[in-house]
Amino acid sequence: MRAALLQINTTVGDIEGNASLIREAVESLDVDLAVTPEMSLIGYPPRDLLLIPGFVKKAWDVLRRLALDLKDSPPVLVGIPEPNRAETGRPLFNSAALLADGSVNQIFRKTLLPTYDVFDEDRYFEPASGPQILNLNGRSFGITICEDIWNDSDVFGRKRYHRDPLESLRGAGCFINMSASPFTAGKHLRREMMLSSIARKYEVPLIYVNQVGGNDDLVFDGRSCAFSPSGELIARAAAFEEDILIVDIDSCSGSVSGDDFSPESEIWRALVLGTRDYVRKCGFRSAVIGLSGGIDSSLTAAIAAEALGPENVTGVLMPSPYTSSTSIDDALELARNLCIKTITIPIDEIMMAFERTLEPVFRGTKRDVTEENIQARIRGNLLMALSNKFGHIVLSTGNKSELAVGYCTIYGDMSGGFAVLSDVPKTMVYRIARWINARRAVIPQRVLEKAPSAELRPGQKDQDTLPPYDILDEILHRHIEQRQSEEEIVSAGFDPELVRYVLRMIKTAEFKRKQAPPGIKVTDRAFGSGWRMPIAYRI
Repeated sequence: MRAALLQINTTVGDIEGNASLIREAVESLDVDLAVTPEMSLIGYPPRDLLLIPGFVKKAWDVLRRLALDLKDSPPVLVGIPEPNRAETGRPLFNSAALLADGSVNQIFRKTLLPTYDVFDEDRYFEPASGPQILNLNGRSFGITICEDIWNDSDVFGRKRYHRDPLESLRGAGCFINMSASPFTAGKHLRREMMLSSIARKYEVPLIYVNQVGGNDDLVFDGRSCAFSPSGELIARAAAFEEDILIVDIDSCSGSVSGDDFSPESEIWRALVLGTRDYVRKCGFRSAVIGLSGGIDSSLTAAIAAEALGPENVTGVLMPSPYTSSTSIDDALELARNLCIKTITIPIDEIMMAFERTLEPVFRGTKRDVTEENIQARIRGNLLMALSNKFGHIVLSTGNKSELAVGYCTIYGDMSGGFAVLSDVPKTMVYRIARWINARRAVIPQRVLEKAPSAELRPGQKDQDTLPPYDILDEILHRHIEQRQSEEEIVSAGFDPELVRYVLRMIKTAEFKRKQAPPGIKVTDRAFGSGWRMPIAYRI
């Protein structure tokens, strides 16, 4: 019994295109069963497209045509939203359809519907009731969809849900899981530990197929895999790229792709894939980036060049009277190393025009952050002008540490269509940059060594306003990802006044984050669809 795991890169809403991906993959296969990821026909996450009846109807029209096209091919499980015909309950099921012999042969439904972090499936779907069993070629398969396998008390201790769908599948000869499981750094090793434990507990082979590619703020790392009844890893597909993984269920054999599970490697590949797919799926072909000669814009440019090709990336230098000559030299050296084009647009005269215009209103006041923000907004306007004129997407360059505490200018350096580093802490920015340079000298050494500065006033340094980034990032990690309170962070040995200062900055920057461009989730909790804090609140 041979199964093919179709690790495909679907585009949300592109039903015809996704059907073509499935068709092309299945038609060439010599297997007994092919399996696609969760919601493979419409792409995941579809979000409120699911509330459009015509969208769901089109998916079923395309599914039936796909079944006819594949009538001479192996049976294939395809993820699709299914209308709920009952008079009560949510309007849809999160389902998988078995296409065999030219028709939709059987339907399987998801039981556990996640409503945490980036997930909100209870908004759309009704849960399944009862076991989901496929009988094929004399074998029985327990069909699960993504979250259905993430509730084993032996793995997690405390169960999130009252039911465990796997318990109802006891007796099946093999477990199949169809997933759209987003990437976060370190997650796949936890996945494999969980899947191995489940296979060993139920003493059955387990095959797991995962979506790959970027859709909005989520990146899916693929890494479809299979385990023997003893919990041994017998097959693993490529990471961060499309793949077809063939698994022999009877002999428990397949191929295991090599991988690098270091955080720097994982996050780099996720950022490259997420950037490539966001730009491509939004209809852009090229990107423009403000190059300051600093670490954040340097890493963003390196990611863009890898994702889009250096010929499709333009770096824009916008020096002010406060920009050091070394920063200009570093930006130009980076561009040469990456082979990307550059444009230089000095902003001195524009700054003077602003000062002349505002002088009657500002007369008698001192220079402060207002004048600094004007510089950032001038640069944002210039980048957006280049975007409008030439059709580039603007990639903003701010990191998670800055976004967390509001050390960024709304309508200035926050301007853009995509925030590549918005979930990458500053300390990880440096780690990835050094990891890149260990393979090929790309980012100038001086960029890695000099003190971070926005260069908006003479002698400015980030640490004039912020604590050292290693301390800041640890406080942010504890509060954002580990959800620790002020008291818990202080009890870990941090200065009480500093903790209060940082947490206050996080709270007051919420209005900025609500207006920030989307970015790529790479940590367990990002400032994206999984972050739902109010703007106006008191605690």
